[in-house]
Amino acid sequence: MAHYLEIHPQNPQLRLIHRAIEIIRNGGVIVYPTDSAYALACNLDDKHALDRIRRIRQLDDNHNFTLVCKDLAQVSSFSKIGNEAFRLIKSLTPDAFTFILEATKEVPRRLQHPKKKTIGICIPKNSIAQKLVEELGEPLFTTTLILPPDKTALSEPYEIKQRLDDLVDLIIDGGEIEYQPTTIIDCTGSACEIVRQGKGIAAMLEGDS
Repeated sequence: MAHYLEIHPQNPQLRLIHRAIEIIRNGGVIVYPTDSAYALACNLDDKHALDRIRRIRQLDDNHNFTLVCKDLAQVSSFSKIGNEAFRLIKSLTPDAFTFILEATKEVPRRLQHPKKKTIGICIPKNSIAQKLVEELGEPLFTTTLILPPDKTALSEPYEIKQRLDDLVDLIIDGGEIEYQPTTIIDCTGSACEIVRQGKGIAAMLEGDS
């Protein structure tokens, strides 16, 4: 049975954040709120926890994973970021965007796209997600909580508990979150471009999408 923590969505209780981090560091898989949906997460270096997430979501090796980072300095440690991408990410974050960047050697190969060697990067605005990565001191490995055969992410914490109670170690209840996918921006080419329009608005790129 998973631990269940009700954390205030605007003012997260630090003692509860620290309990969540302890579970992550001990190899746990958690469910937590982001800007666009609830998501599954684990420690960046924990292969066993990553394999559990793959099984929960029934993902193959070609799935694009995301690192949730606290700031641009952390992004720069895990991805190769040019001047244009740096300025763009700085202007748009924190918010509901996922940026596709070339991964550095700091990113375990199992988290990179197997052919492109890329990684998705997010800097969240959600207060709980922000506080988790800030207190953890490193990015969270993350994927949206879409369970097969569903097409959208679970949004209601009680339903998440009913369906995942025996599969994860912690469920963070940050209130109901209606699923709205992040906007994905590919920054690996000669110019950054929107490849999926979602919740985040990048007016400076919309004419190119």
